[in-house]
Amino acid sequence: MVLRPVNPRVTRTVACGRPGLGRARVFMRRDIAVGRTFANAFMRADRSLFTSLAGGRPLLDPVLPRLSHAADHGLLWWGVAGALGATKGRRRPAAARGLIGLGVASVLANGPAKFVFRRDRPPTHGIPPLRRLSRDLTTFSFPSGHAASAAAFATGVALDAPAAAVPVAALATAVAFSRVYVGVHYPGDVLAGMALGVGAGLLTTKVMPRRPWAPARASLASTCAPALPDGDGLTVVVNSRSGQGHHADLVAVLRADLPRARVLEVGPTGDADCGTMDEALAKAAATCRVLGIAGGDGSINTAAQVAITRGMPLAIFPAGTLNHFAADLGLDGAGDTVQALRAGTAVAVDLGRADGISARHDRISRIFVNTASLGGYPDMVALRERYERRLGKWPAMIIALCWVLRNETPFDVEIDGERRRVWLIFVGNGVYHPDGFAPTYRSRLDESRLDLRVVDAAASLARVRLVGAVLTGRLGRSRVYEQRTVDRVLISSRKPGALPFACDGEVTEGVDRIVIAPSGARLIVYRPRRTDAG
Repeated sequence: MVLRPVNPRVTRTVACGRPGLGRARVFMRRDIAVGRTFANAFMRADRSLFTSLAGGRPLLDPVLPRLSHAADHGLLWWGVAGALGATKGRRRPAAARGLIGLGVASVLANGPAKFVFRRDRPPTHGIPPLRRLSRDLTTFSFPSGHAASAAAFATGVALDAPAAAVPVAALATAVAFSRVYVGVHYPGDVLAGMALGVGAGLLTTKVMPRRPWAPARASLASTCAPALPDGDGLTVVVNSRSGQGHHADLVAVLRADLPRARVLEVGPTGDADCGTMDEALAKAAATCRVLGIAGGDGSINTAAQVAITRGMPLAIFPAGTLNHFAADLGLDGAGDTVQALRAGTAVAVDLGRADGISARHDRISRIFVNTASLGGYPDMVALRERYERRLGKWPAMIIALCWVLRNETPFDVEIDGERRRVWLIFVGNGVYHPDGFAPTYRSRLDESRLDLRVVDAAASLARVRLVGAVLTGRLGRSRVYEQRTVDRVLISSRKPGALPFACDGEVTEGVDRIVIAPSGARLIVYRPRRTDAG
């Protein structure tokens, strides 16, 4: 049949009585013909390249078949994730993100994608016997699930830890190539799988937001922080219970780089010379110009209260498990703080303050550097941190949230005079990002504002709606969840009995009534000039 050009003056056809339908059919047939031609050309090139690669000289037979087998069911990537998770810094969340991407890519590649395309596996008669897998695969060929999983894991790692992603990407490329080399996939299957994997890795940012590389902005305060080149005038209290509890390397760095600084190590039950953590910090502040603290966010909270009371600057050496405050400051390790101490560079950061009445009708007053919370949030934080070391923050948060919603009892409160029935109340010192119930980071530390987030328990099907919103990344639009920025918030219990209350993740005595507001005082904290964003 010869296709004739359509006369542009013709505006109607008699086909089915609809104008222009004949012309549409002509173009559709033409497009289908072009598509088939392209597909046939691609298939011929794909098979030809497969023959060249899979039937080539057996130079890598001792390596690639074993590597291909090691990646079965993602076992290789679970091992790599375990190795990354055993380290500190961004490699730990990078491993968690990689595993999330791997899971998404594996489900898509081995499920709907293979079912839709239904491409048969390549013939194996041209593959050297030593190179073949021990068993024939019965699943469809397009796309490659191994390539998708490898690319997804490498992409996830690259989003949080680019340096660590270089060897991971090389390993992922070798795994993807090995699937052609052992004769179980065409090159086109592998390329499609890798494209799907990259997309799955990028998709993880929807449920696991990335912390920015730049530190939070803060007001410069170097004039309030003396330079201590050799540490003279500095006393550092080391909480030996923080983190993994192994701080010999940190103490060695302090004594080598700041030889005139005084270092006090406080054990689980207190030391005979130093006493408890509170006592050690109080004694240190009485005899030094600069107070130092090596520990996690709870230790920093305690040290900040002493430093504010004494009117002295604080030197923070990250030694906890998560080190949220240090991460916002841009302190990656002890070396950053040592650099700032030698140069005398510092910033002024806001503090939150909680004043209220306890269950025993005693007055309480606490400051916080990160967050204050009521209700089930302290339990959720404790459970999340238990799993966060292995799974990453967002997967652990989802597990903890489901546990709280299942096991915790909602409580009745008044929030600024409005009666509410809620599960969780979170108050951040400054505006946290991203939107949603897993606040991760702040862009500023000197806003003098509070970030209020509430999970409502009065709505119908609140549990199901909340978890669904978290999993789909639509929490900010959920009616079960409320988030706003405030200058002050008053929270009081509507029933007898104290509300569970925590500051910076440390659970304190329960409260009947609490007022939370910016403290008005600013904490002077050392950090290097290269990270100053103020």
